[in-house]
Amino acid sequence: MPHRQGSDTPRPDLHQALHSRFGWQVPDLFNMAEVCSRRWAADRKHAGTTAVIDTAPGQPDRTFTYADLQAQSNRLSNVLASLGVRRGDRVAIVLPQRFETAVAYMAVLQMGAVGMPLSQLFGPEALSYRLHDSEAVVALCDAGTLPGIQAVAAESPLLRHVVCMDAPADGTVLDWTALCTQAADRFDLVSTHADDPAVLIYTSGTTGNPKGALIPHRALIGNLTGFVCSQNWFGFDPFDARQPSKAVFWSPADWAWTGGLMDALLPTLYFGRPIVAHNGRFGPQVAFELIERHGVTHTFLFPTALKAMMKAFPQPSQQFRFRLQAIMSAGEAVGDAVFAYCRDQLGVVVNEMFGQTEINYIVGNCDRLYPARAGSMGKAYPGHRVAVIDDEGRECPPGTPGDVAVHRLDVHGDPDPVFFLGYWKNDRATRAKFTGDPASSWCRTGDLAVQDADGYLWYQGRSDDVFKAAGYRIGPSEIENCLVKHPAVANAAVVPKPDAERGAVVKAYVVLAPGHTGNPALVASLQAHVKGQLAPYEYPKEIEFIDALPMTTTGKVQRRVLRLQEEERARQAQR
Repeated sequence: MPHRQGSDTPRPDLHQALHSRFGWQVPDLFNMAEVCSRRWAADRKHAGTTAVIDTAPGQPDRTFTYADLQAQSNRLSNVLASLGVRRGDRVAIVLPQRFETAVAYMAVLQMGAVGMPLSQLFGPEALSYRLHDSEAVVALCDAGTLPGIQAVAAESPLLRHVVCMDAPADGTVLDWTALCTQAADRFDLVSTHADDPAVLIYTSGTTGNPKGALIPHRALIGNLTGFVCSQNWFGFDPFDARQPSKAVFWSPADWAWTGGLMDALLPTLYFGRPIVAHNGRFGPQVAFELIERHGVTHTFLFPTALKAMMKAFPQPSQQFRFRLQAIMSAGEAVGDAVFAYCRDQLGVVVNEMFGQTEINYIVGNCDRLYPARAGSMGKAYPGHRVAVIDDEGRECPPGTPGDVAVHRLDVHGDPDPVFFLGYWKNDRATRAKFTGDPASSWCRTGDLAVQDADGYLWYQGRSDDVFKAAGYRIGPSEIENCLVKHPAVANAAVVPKPDAERGAVVKAYVVLAPGHTGNPALVASLQAHVKGQLAPYEYPKEIEFIDALPMTTTGKVQRRVLRLQEEERARQAQR
């Protein structure tokens, strides 16, 4: 039986002490690639340590050191420079988790250029929009993502070159390996200011066209307190900095989105630790095998992944050996069923975290330094002033729902480095994100929460996910969490179904766990299950069984897709 972390002695609550003693130190000159790779490669004691463990189905594992990472990054920087890439240019990085993806980011960033991550899951429309809107000049890809780029390259007139790892022999694109083999392995770092742009990440676009969030180099600094706290100090002893322990990081989160890039790859490299890059599909067995084979100690697993692992392996220690020290989760509420599973079966109290592409890693739990509460988003991480505010920008009293917001200034009145620079070519959207004076204002997240008397935030859903049914205000996450506790349910999403008399009724879309079949008896069982746990008005009046929920590329349930589907069905029924 795994050790139940935190079950023997109560955790101290050092949250207030962390905030009062913490202050940002942001140098004028700062470059993500310099702190994530170059400095480690320049250190003789560290250059030979592992940076990336590269894995793929059917392929032998490959291990690369920090010296390898820097040498290959230098070669690629020289290649890009020869292709005309200059400071500030956008370079699309369309790659899965693999060593070369880390190389691509380091190469682009140390040039002062701007990396633009694009998911390998994007279809033609998504790729075309981002390539055209960003005015990317070069795209970096591999054999798996090349066809998608080639299909839309003609629609992006500023895209001058496509450089492909494992390039086809027909000469239609530039060969990454051949070019880098001929390039020098030395490159002089381009000096960048902390406020200079580093990454352009497009939001998921669930409420319109995706917006490009321009992230500065300093944002990595702003992310670090959240990363360290959510990873229970990432193998370093918070009470004795001289006693670091071994730490190996892995997450299935795509490195093309904030959760994979800013919550996994970059902070792991910043601390000079190894990260596992797995170029393959996620599955519960794959996850446990990777954790076991590579001795993974720290991880980021989104709730959908944890739910799948819980359903597939209720008692994983009977089949796998693992020595996890920390699990961070984000994207959706974990819920107390998954929370208990992580604590009792994985031996780790999961630290839920909340953030956005524009302002990442701002709120969360840290079981190592203050108690994690099941289902809570946690408290503001050190360096971030977070509040729940109303429509006028006033802070809401405890227990009152409002918009989660982050102030531009920390609790000491100093600028918070976590903020994005703005939306790419969209000043209007940037201004709309903030409330108050431009120099010292609140940045709204669009996520609703309630803050309790102890400072913990409790997620209520996206502002456009919360709805009213028969006069009651309904937050979907609590109902979804309740449904997942039923043994027949693998995942669930709750949306309003239009109703002539009540305005809307609660409807649940349910993905069944293996071995279960949807039928009227199960519908009644699920409804009774929710009725017995929540308020009477919260149980789903209708349940529809589906094979899979619509998801964003970042692993979030797209309730909006289901809600629009219900609205269209209602319109059709009225005709």
